[in-house]
Amino acid sequence: ACQVAGDMNECCLCGTSVAMRTLYRTRYNIPGSICSDFCITMWCPVCSVCQIKRDINRRRELGIF
Repeated sequence: ACQVAGDMNECCLCGTSVAMRTLYRTRYNIPGSICSDFCITMWCPVCSVCQIKRDINRRRELGIF
């Protein structure tokens, strides 16, 4: 979570939040909703953070992060 927050220049405490997921999704025009962000973050926060981190790594490789 702290790696994701650091990658996004945000506070480490925000790494697993709905706001962080929504910000990331909005920034990169990833389909979804705040409701889905809430559900994913609430019921599987580890999955949520891993998903964002994998996407960050992929975007870095492509030079778009």
